[in-house]
Amino acid sequence: MALNYIDWIIIAVYFGFSLVIGLLSTKQSGKSSSEFFLSGRSMPWWLLGISMVATTFSADTPNLVTDMVRQNGVAGNWAWWAFLLTGMLTVFVYAKLWRRSGVLTDVEFYELRYSGKMAAFLRGFRALYLGVFFNVIIMATVSMALIKIGAVMFGFSAVKTLLIAAVVTVIYSAMGGLRSVLITDFFQFILAMAGAIGAAIIILNMPEIGGLEKLVSHPNVSGKLDLIPSFSNTDILIAVFILPIAVQWWSVWYPGAEPGGGGYIAQRMLSAKTEKGALKATLLFNITHYALRPWPWILVALASLVVFPDLASLQQAFPGIDQQIIRHDLAYPAMMKMLPNGFIGIVVASLLAAYMSTIATHLNWGSSYVVNDFYKRFVKPEAEDKELVMVGRISTVVLMILASIVALLLSNALQGFQIMLQIGAGTGLIFILRWFWWRVNAISELTAMVVSFMVAIYFQLIHPSTSLPELSYALQLIIGVGITTIAWMLSAYFTKPTSEAQLRKFYQLIKPGGPGWKRVIDDAARENIVLESKRNEGWDMPTAILCMVLGCVLVYSALFATGSLIYGKNLMGVVLAVIMIVAAYGLSRGWRKLKLQ
Repeated sequence: MALNYIDWIIIAVYFGFSLVIGLLSTKQSGKSSSEFFLSGRSMPWWLLGISMVATTFSADTPNLVTDMVRQNGVAGNWAWWAFLLTGMLTVFVYAKLWRRSGVLTDVEFYELRYSGKMAAFLRGFRALYLGVFFNVIIMATVSMALIKIGAVMFGFSAVKTLLIAAVVTVIYSAMGGLRSVLITDFFQFILAMAGAIGAAIIILNMPEIGGLEKLVSHPNVSGKLDLIPSFSNTDILIAVFILPIAVQWWSVWYPGAEPGGGGYIAQRMLSAKTEKGALKATLLFNITHYALRPWPWILVALASLVVFPDLASLQQAFPGIDQQIIRHDLAYPAMMKMLPNGFIGIVVASLLAAYMSTIATHLNWGSSYVVNDFYKRFVKPEAEDKELVMVGRISTVVLMILASIVALLLSNALQGFQIMLQIGAGTGLIFILRWFWWRVNAISELTAMVVSFMVAIYFQLIHPSTSLPELSYALQLIIGVGITTIAWMLSAYFTKPTSEAQLRKFYQLIKPGGPGWKRVIDDAARENIVLESKRNEGWDMPTAILCMVLGCVLVYSALFATGSLIYGKNLMGVVLAVIMIVAAYGLSRGWRKLKLQ
């Protein structure tokens, strides 16, 4: 199949539209670093929520879902569905705290929460570790997916594919800052969803598939439909369900699902007008991300099992593609290639939109760390806003170049996903507790990052070269979480705590509440310093946790009600829909009891 002129016109119009938005936003975004990285903290909650969704709708996401479904069935998606728990925890506990902090980036938080040279070092180290190293890996994973799309649909080389898409993305990201990213994200999300849903409908009605009923009854598919892994397969049950639900969601740092919020999710919350706006934006993101988007990708993944039942069939269909990148995740762009001319242009544009929305956010987010938390903080504190914006634009270009280079070294989406989870294993709990336990300090955070990284290096590079027994991914993750958690806990207890003055300053600004701050509050009271006024008495954490649970019930019920109806299990679908409505009602009642400033 070759794209015709209508397809190319659609793609060209999309590229042009993105560039125009970037150029129109240039003047406003260039006024200050706050405008460039936070859009002046004046963005409406619905735009921020859609932007979060668009960012997590990257070019590698349908490839990743396809990889999971083909190998472990629909239930394999629990590897990321479990992150809804930390997402809802962010909504009802941490969104208001982030907005209340008033920082420009979540890395700046370190010198708000901790004291001394170690806090400053941690801020600078984290800025480069996350903003450059980790961020480049994330963007490389996304770019690697685009390489496969370009190879299958255009026959483009990896360099040619990256050169075309990356140049346009860098231009509007560097010129328009976060404002252009947010605006383009809105339209990119609509385009991406239209492409994903439309593609699923067309593919289901292809002669090879024969409709939804025939798909779910096909022998290649019928064994892949379980929403929860079979208890008869212990290895898969532990790896894709028990481990994510019991350990992974709270213990692992992963972009877009950081325990306690962080990264570009924190950037969006910090850009909101109010605490309520930050909360509403994050709730919209979690509902849309987990309940609305998965099924179009899942249906295409299941259909791919009919057309390309194994890797050999993919290799036979695409003999001209480098065999190193032919993995199960290639099946998604392979199915897109079967779409008719006219619509294929929309699908290609939607995949480009998914890629560009994610890359643009990561470029702006990573650049904010480089500028605010490294350059301005340590290199040139006296730098004026125009200079900071210029450094931001330069770092945007450099980050894109680095990500493109690393992308050429990866082979599949699941590989990148697991590497990132392993690197962040064990750090999640500290991001949850640092708001509510005074004893967490800068050294314990640094310990968590260094130890988790060293454990990941061992499992990825050293252990495979030894004669020791091979360890499953699940066991590696549990070991990593255990070692890292013990290490940072010990460092928190046996190193010097944050200064009393800094702890009091943090508490007065954030008002986190809870028993973890009792010692600080009592010590201040003995000096006649009031940290907790009567107006703030009464901890709303129990209400927040209840809202978190109800939010999870709402989203999972919606997700599985949709799946049940797709499978033809109408009674189960109706029951789950009723549960969803009840959870939504309870959530609306609990929302009103939350303490928002």
